[in-house]
Amino acid sequence: MKKIEAVIRKTKFDDVKEALVAADIEWFSYSEVRGVGTDRQERIYRGVIYDTSSIERILLNIVVRDINVEKAIAAIRQSAYTGEVGDGRIFIYPAEDAISIRTGNRGDATLFISDGK
Repeated sequence: MKKIEAVIRKTKFDDVKEALVAADIEWFSYSEVRGVGTDRQERIYRGVIYDTSSIERILLNIVVRDINVEKAIAAIRQSAYTGEVGDGRIFIYPAEDAISIRTGNRGDATLFISDGK
């Protein structure tokens, strides 16, 4: 199992969510976060200067079976891509175990609906 953390643009969340569902990723959590990068740009909108170095982002937390890691990464990359600075980052960590609170199942069995997948 692997844990995938992805930091994406807030405006791309719906696209990424749909791509993950289409890739058969059955569950993930997310939260709104703010990030600071090295790119220091100022944008002017209606005469007001905005500092874009601190930007609202979405942090996705996904735990997948090893066979679904590349599929999840591809779904995130393709749907979050704009080609501009600030598209985000994906981090992958090993996940030692998972336990279903309701059933007590452990490991991969907690990550998908048991229908022969």
